[in-house]
Amino acid sequence: MKPGNKNSFKSLTTININSKEYCYYSLKLAEKNGLNGISKLPKSLKVLLENLLRYEDNKSVTKSQILALELWLKNKKSDTEIAYRPARVLLQDYTGIPAVADLAAMREAVKEKNKDPNKINPLSSVDLVIDHSVQVDKYSTLNSLKENVEIEFQRNAERYSFLKWGQQAFNNFRIVPPGTGICHQVNLEYLSKVVWMEKFNDQEYIFPDTLVGTDSHTTMVNGLSVLGWGVGGIEAEAGMLGQPISMLIPEVVGFEVKNKLPEGTTATDLVLTVVKMLRDKGVVGKFVEFYGEGLKNLTLADRATIANMAPEYGATCGFFPIDEETLKYLEFSGRDKTQVEIVKKYAIEQGLWASSDIEFSDTLSLDMSTVVPTISGPKRPQDKVLLTDASKNFIENFKKYTNREVFLKTKVNNSDFEIQDGSILIAAITSCTNTSNPNVLIGAGLLAKKACELGLNSKPWVKTSLAPGSQVVTDYLEKAGLNTYLDKLGFNLVGYGCTTCIGNSGPLAENISEAVSKNNLYAVSVLSGNRNFEGRISPLVKANYLASPPLVVAYAIAGNMHIDLYKDPLGKSKEGKNVFLKDIWPTNQEIEDVLKESLNASMFIKRYSDVSKGPDQWQKIQTKASSIYNWDENSTYVKKPPFFENLKDEPEKFENIENARPLLILGDMVTTDHISPAGTIQKDSPTGEYFMKNQVLQKDFNSYGSRRGNHEVMTRGTFANIRIRNEMAPGTEGGFTKLHPEEKIMPVYDAVVEYKKRGTDLVVIGGKEYGTGSSRDWAAKGTKLLGIKSVLAESFERIHRSNLIGMGIIPLQFINGLNRKKLDLNGSELISIKGIKEGLKPGDKVSVEFKYKNGDTKKIEMLCRIDTNNELEYYKHGGILQYVLRNMI
Repeated sequence: MKPGNKNSFKSLTTININSKEYCYYSLKLAEKNGLNGISKLPKSLKVLLENLLRYEDNKSVTKSQILALELWLKNKKSDTEIAYRPARVLLQDYTGIPAVADLAAMREAVKEKNKDPNKINPLSSVDLVIDHSVQVDKYSTLNSLKENVEIEFQRNAERYSFLKWGQQAFNNFRIVPPGTGICHQVNLEYLSKVVWMEKFNDQEYIFPDTLVGTDSHTTMVNGLSVLGWGVGGIEAEAGMLGQPISMLIPEVVGFEVKNKLPEGTTATDLVLTVVKMLRDKGVVGKFVEFYGEGLKNLTLADRATIANMAPEYGATCGFFPIDEETLKYLEFSGRDKTQVEIVKKYAIEQGLWASSDIEFSDTLSLDMSTVVPTISGPKRPQDKVLLTDASKNFIENFKKYTNREVFLKTKVNNSDFEIQDGSILIAAITSCTNTSNPNVLIGAGLLAKKACELGLNSKPWVKTSLAPGSQVVTDYLEKAGLNTYLDKLGFNLVGYGCTTCIGNSGPLAENISEAVSKNNLYAVSVLSGNRNFEGRISPLVKANYLASPPLVVAYAIAGNMHIDLYKDPLGKSKEGKNVFLKDIWPTNQEIEDVLKESLNASMFIKRYSDVSKGPDQWQKIQTKASSIYNWDENSTYVKKPPFFENLKDEPEKFENIENARPLLILGDMVTTDHISPAGTIQKDSPTGEYFMKNQVLQKDFNSYGSRRGNHEVMTRGTFANIRIRNEMAPGTEGGFTKLHPEEKIMPVYDAVVEYKKRGTDLVVIGGKEYGTGSSRDWAAKGTKLLGIKSVLAESFERIHRSNLIGMGIIPLQFINGLNRKKLDLNGSELISIKGIKEGLKPGDKVSVEFKYKNGDTKKIEMLCRIDTNNELEYYKHGGILQYVLRNMI
């Protein structure tokens, strides 16, 4: 997008690099010309400041917004709203398909108004990486990868054909085909430039590489000093169409790192420690920026691991400054020398190079030498458990969640083994967080080698898998000769994608599934992922632990969570001697030596030399070229979204919400997984019934994630997670509610159908941190299509709050110490929200009236969490895309 036409601080100048001249907006000149003291701003805020200087137009970006960053230094916080325009957008296929479907539907809406449909086009660079669709159907064989790819293309033919249509229909839209890697890894290794470059009026401009992505772990790239974070698909679509991101200038928490990790610990142990510290600190809605002498002891991969998990510690991003390690990684991953030189000179000139003279809103510090081996679980990433306490912790959680004291054991049919409460049924090396880090993957390979040489094996009931985030991982494991040992333990390559971490763990063996279901066993998964929320990994697994890749291999050998890896043997050697974890754990020096011999820049260059080509199956997909999509009425994968049907030229006026019924009353930490589930689709659910009516066989149900292009499926799947607990329907688990006034227990979707017949508005009531987890647009879209007008909660996670407003749903926050429990809400109430019709302002308080079944009435004030003027416009228009569309028309 072209720069603004204002230059209030006379900062536009040129820089000569390698005998070539580039235009840029100089922070040094801006400081000299009126922005006093900005050299002390955190590096992440300097990136925002440059963005405002570049796009100053006196409309969306004003001089007062720019001055607000100078004023930030006084109080280290601000309530000023700014308009931020990232350089590019990153999509994955689960969120990308609904985004492309929305753009296609918007084109039709424009055409119906007799306007040019080609106005609907991305204005900034958009990359969609297909990484979320591969599932672990086949495993523990040399053919696992080949067979899973074949199944993936059979299942997803409709979706992939639709994406190929989108690639030819839209400008600035590139697809990275299936089998390349996880989007964040591809972003780190290939797409990111650290300093971006674009041509305007025959002049080459350089500026910081920035992005938003439709996956919450977009933050990973902050490890490479690229400012980026996750947004909902709705907000990303608006960004593609030139709409700036409206945000408040954030507080920035400085996180000082000292010393280095001790022997025997990994980047995973470090990041789980950081997650716990920052969750306890409270950084929701804030930037975190890492600094200190310990930075020199963190590889780029270590930094990326920490940055990746910003959603788990609640921050908008976890940013690392540019330094020698950044340049080293760019060279090592095959970026050309000119680009590396541009990054160095620009970073030094702009004051973006690592330094200590920074003023933060708040700080905390970690001595990395104190980090110890750690896992996290059984239900949340921030539930840190020291490895020394893992077995004891599991037993405590087992008793807490099952109300049982005795562990059940059962024989598995057609086998010679038993499984029990605590048996590990899934051990997966998976996800962008850890498979991006060569140190921990080489560590896993070396541990496997030592285990095999001593005669150890994975337990036969454990479903093992290796799904790296990049093809480069395969190259260096093969060069090191470690893939052979991982294969021997069942960690065969199953695909390049997210797999188990997003719930695509595939089915367990039938006899094991039967044993678990029949005996209601409290089974376990251990994965090197970033999410372990309830119901996510597998419907049959109730306890999920995050761990480093070497520990995932160790737990596969152990086979259950009762084993104390510090005290108990993993098994017997060929000589019959006990083998302990310490006997097979690789040293840091061993890992380093193997890495030096096994990984080089040519691997990256070769793997990314023709990134758009993809496997044969991708190349064979045929699609008809057109600017308007020809929707297939019979498709159960891709349907025309209903959001733009009968769009009026002007938005309807604000209206109060009168006598709404609660649809669900939920507790704390309700995740977007609870609201809009990924993973398997149950036969005995509203979605299963819909498929039966449409003659879709159960074997072809696929996952909720793969069906995100079909609003009929996703609406039925909203609030349908198998582990969600609705306080309105005590004694139930899963997507159930109580229909009022009949007080009849029924599936959420069925209740909605009944309420719609009656013309009853609906609300949802929640606890603290409502909407935590993935940046899942369907958690908001599904909420909208169920007819929910407002969500009332104690607090909201950043992305989901934004998504709700982006769908025209008003988020209200309890204040004055009130919550659902103090108000004694049970779901029989009628709820009215006043003060909307009179005209809202950002941050207003509104009156909410609760009419109880016994005739009592309570009136309280709640805080409207529409935080900015832009958000108010989106709400007024019924959603962000409706706002953009009306402006275009």
